[in-house]
Amino acid sequence: MHDYETASVQELVRRAGEGDAKAFAVLYSRNYTEMYRFALYILGNVHDAEDAVSETVISAYEGISRLRKAESFKSWIFTILSNRCRKIIRKRGREKSAETLPKEMPETTGFCAPASDFIQTYVQHQDVRDAFAELNEEERTIGAFSVFGGYSSEEIGRMLRMSAATVRSKKSRALSKMNRMLSEDSRKGDRYETKRQNEFEQ
Repeated sequence: MHDYETASVQELVRRAGEGDAKAFAVLYSRNYTEMYRFALYILGNVHDAEDAVSETVISAYEGISRLRKAESFKSWIFTILSNRCRKIIRKRGREKSAETLPKEMPETTGFCAPASDFIQTYVQHQDVRDAFAELNEEERTIGAFSVFGGYSSEEIGRMLRMSAATVRSKKSRALSKMNRMLSEDSRKGDRYETKRQNEFEQ
């Protein structure tokens, strides 16, 4: 009996390409949490995120026999997911905010330490989620690939068909935009607390 759980990505992709549904299920299970998290932060809506992941899985299963490089499975399926997210955004005609993001997110593994720290901050602080939601579609996509998918600028560039330098520039601009919004929110909060303190002292 074959041990699917310890099989390499290459072997699982080969088996899935030959019609082995269990091999594909293992590949999917290894990436589900990151895929769902990515879709949720791009779309800002639980139901849309679930739809995007479901459609991606169907499309990937139907097309995995055409995947030329087994080691590229993760970037390949994330590219499909990114396209599905864009399709959903275009269909609804406007970008939604992250108001419907759940307060508690599923556990995930495979992120580098800085990314994990950022994710914890993202989950715990509404102002950070709000700032991320204010980024445009491209900025959120790059940010999600980088922080929640763990991809390098070079890998993101290949998936989005832009140079690594362009990715780094756009990512830097997005982070600067978030920092400005967070700084403004902080100042507003300080003014509000000062006002409340003055009212209390009167």
